[in-house]
Amino acid sequence: MSNKILAITMNPSVDISYPITHLDIDTVNRVSNVTKTAGGKGLNVARVIHQLNEPVSTSGVLGGTIGDYISKQLKEVGLQEQFLHITQESRNCIAILHDDGRQTEILEAGPTLTAQQQEEFMQHFTNLLNEVSLVTISGSLPQGFTADLYAQMIEAAAKQNVKVILDSSGKSLTAGISGANKPLLIKPNQEEIAQLVGRKLKDLTDLQEVLLNEEIFTNLEWVVVSLGKDGALAKVGQEIYRVSIPKINVVNPVGSGDSTVAGLAVGINRNETIPTVLKTAMTTGMLNTMEKETGHIDPSLFDEYFNKVSVEKLN
Repeated sequence: MSNKILAITMNPSVDISYPITHLDIDTVNRVSNVTKTAGGKGLNVARVIHQLNEPVSTSGVLGGTIGDYISKQLKEVGLQEQFLHITQESRNCIAILHDDGRQTEILEAGPTLTAQQQEEFMQHFTNLLNEVSLVTISGSLPQGFTADLYAQMIEAAAKQNVKVILDSSGKSLTAGISGANKPLLIKPNQEEIAQLVGRKLKDLTDLQEVLLNEEIFTNLEWVVVSLGKDGALAKVGQEIYRVSIPKINVVNPVGSGDSTVAGLAVGINRNETIPTVLKTAMTTGMLNTMEKETGHIDPSLFDEYFNKVSVEKLN
């Protein structure tokens, strides 16, 4: 079996950044310094995996001239592109950076797809499973695809003994962990854990009790709960780990969760120990926040910050 990772982005975009001093409403705003990036949570994951020199390819659905642009950008940075190409146009997502740090976003919904296209994607995805050992699934679904698509993908992967890391929310996350076949790992935040169990969490002790005792988490091998600057709490089997990180100079926090998923995927794909997997994930998440570019790390700093992460087994 190949040891390649497949990073899924079902609703990718071209992320366009418009930095201007002041945003004027109902008139013309001129922008000279425009940044356009192939965007999407799974693409951030793939870029960081690639920067760690682990074999990776990207997939999902792409279409139109925007899809062509995304495909071209991925190839330019050396990422293998294995998307299902559709006739509809993929989306743009615009961020206007203005007025001393304010950010106004204009996000296109993306294409509305059909039941037939969902079947075509599932066949495409199943074929790709023949050449990978682990799949990461990140972000939202395009309009028209059913909320249980990720559950279908997890079932297809299980039939071929391919591990799945699921980083989603809402109905697609609930469906993804409710089937007979489970993802190997999910990476929710505390708010998403609270939504899954239907109540607010009082503190980290309460979170620990929920992870160990709530039925919805029983058959999930890994649950890694991000705590932002406070690191993470992880359930692996019936063991709980507290992961602590050093204080760092944050330049751009966007994409740090995706970079954490990349670290988890690489550590698991390399069959590393539990502490090493968790330290790798926290390191990639931190390194992303230290860069201006989203979904990007400086690998030369990896060892330095890896050694600053501590993992403590709590039970």
